[in-house]
Amino acid sequence: MNKVKIILLGLAFIIGMPSLVFAMTTTEEKRLFQDIAEIKATLKVFMHQVDKRFEQIDKRFEEMDKRFEKRFEQIDKRFEQIDKRFEQIDKRFDQINNRFEDFRTFLWMIVGIFTTLTGVVIAFAYWDRRTVIKAAVDETISKIEKVGRLKDLIYALERAC
Repeated sequence: MNKVKIILLGLAFIIGMPSLVFAMTTTEEKRLFQDIAEIKATLKVFMHQVDKRFEQIDKRFEEMDKRFEKRFEQIDKRFEQIDKRFEQIDKRFDQINNRFEDFRTFLWMIVGIFTTLTGVVIAFAYWDRRTVIKAAVDETISKIEKVGRLKDLIYALERAC
């Protein structure tokens, strides 16, 4: 009989166990499904909030892009103004360089003219001296020849030379 009790108990346990397990699993499953539903609802709310935050961040980025575009346009304008200033400075330097070149050319012309005038004056002075001295010598010789006595002396000296 003990064996029968054990077998009956075993059968009752085997037959009753699934219903207990089923009863336990259904309540646990219900709790699990409720928890999952709560988690899904929380996730939906969280995702909705995250989407809103990303939209706000996107709007901020768009505003920043607009600001930066305006800034970059201003900076580009400033660079263009600076480029124009540098072009003006370059033109001014070119003008100054041209003036220096003109001045150098003018100085070389003055040096050439001065050198030519100096050479002409020196040549004229040399020619004038020779002419005056030759005329003076010829005149002195003619006066000496007229005097008479010295004429013989000059004649003798000329023959000796």
